[in-house]
This record gives sequence, C-alpha cells and structure tokens, in this order.
Amino acid sequence: MAGGKKTTRGTHDADPSAAQIAEFLDQYQRTVAQLDQTVLAGMIECLLDVWRKRRTVYVMGNGGSASTASHFAADLAKYTIHEGKPRFKVLGLTDNVPLVSAWTNDGGFGSIFIEQMRAWLEPGDCLVGFSVHGGSGSGDAGPWSQNMVRAIQEARDEGASTIGFSGFDGGAIAKMADFCLTVPVLVDALGTPIVESVHVLLHHLLVHTLRDRIARE
Repeated sequence: MAGGKKTTRGTHDADPSAAQIAEFLDQYQRTVAQLDQTVLAGMIECLLDVWRKRRTVYVMGNGGSASTASHFAADLAKYTIHEGKPRFKVLGLTDNVPLVSAWTNDGGFGSIFIEQMRAWLEPGDCLVGFSVHGGSGSGDAGPWSQNMVRAIQEARDEGASTIGFSGFDGGAIAKMADFCLTVPVLVDALGTPIVESVHVLLHHLLVHTLRDRIARE
C-alpha cells in the first residue's frame, strides 16, 4: 500500500547475529546443565565454616576474572548481611590499585596476591580464586596466572582453605584447590565468554544460598 510502513518480515531470518545469539545461549545452557553441584555444595559449607569461625575470605582474579572477584567480594560482604548476625570478613585482593602496582613494580605481577595476604593470612581463612584457564603448573608451558598459583600454595601452607572457579581443563587451580568448579567448555570461539559468564552466575548462586543459610543459623 502506498505510504504504508515497510515490512521487516524475513529480516531476522537473514540476520547473521541471530545464529550467533542462538549458538551462544545454547552453549551456555548446555554448559550450566553439566556443572557439578556437589562441588558447589562443598564450597557453600566451606564458606559457612569460615563465617562461623569469624575468619577472613580473600578473593582474587586476573583480567575479566578480576572484576568477577571484586563483584563476589562485594556481594559476600554486603548481600549476606542479616540483622543481629555476624558479617563475612572479606578482602578483595584485586581492588587496591596503588598496592597492586607497588608490588608489581617491586616483585613482579606474580607477587601481587601472595604479598597482600602475608600481612593477614591465618589458619582457618579461605582464599577464593576466579580464572578462565586455571593457571599453569610448574611443568606447563607459559606463566599463566602464576600469581594465583603462588597464592593458593601459600594459603595451603598456612592452613587456609582454598576455592577455585576455572574453565576448560581446570589448570593448576583444579589440582590445588580444596574445592574447584571447572566450567566444562572446550569451544575456543566461545570458551572465555562462556566461562566468565558462568562464573558470575555461580558467584550469585553462592551468595544467595549463603544469605539464606545465615538467616537460618
């Protein structure tokens, strides 16, 4: 009809973004369905034990995982609060930029987490780390996330518990941490965004469940 609106029928069918959106969401849903829920349950009990004993939780990550670590630290400290109940003691190791840069300058980037913890770490504390690939071990090629690997080893040596969120094959963190949830995705094209997205989902699951458990303590 002259002067009428042009139809957009068929536009979405021809839009290449539609296929990418569907692929990402499908991969995300299939990945979430494969998560090991028993590991998540163990993490929750571990963190509750730290809370009951009034010990401290330290949180770390690199790159995009640094923002997830900061987000988790904020939610664990704030979202879990209930009137009349003790609060989580939480320290985000990614957030003091002057201190991180000072340790990078003096001891290299590998020192930024371990050197911060050394002032505070005690038996019964807990270290939580977020990493897409989980860091490289001593026998692996490449120095990926060695700052996290060193921090986890320090925590273990000092009698603290350790929790890891990883992806792909889990890396060194999966072998070292007391509890490690490895996001089972091996698709390189979508791997990093899927792993990071699932880590955010899991951190919200943990703090939501912890909030409910604390309310019923």
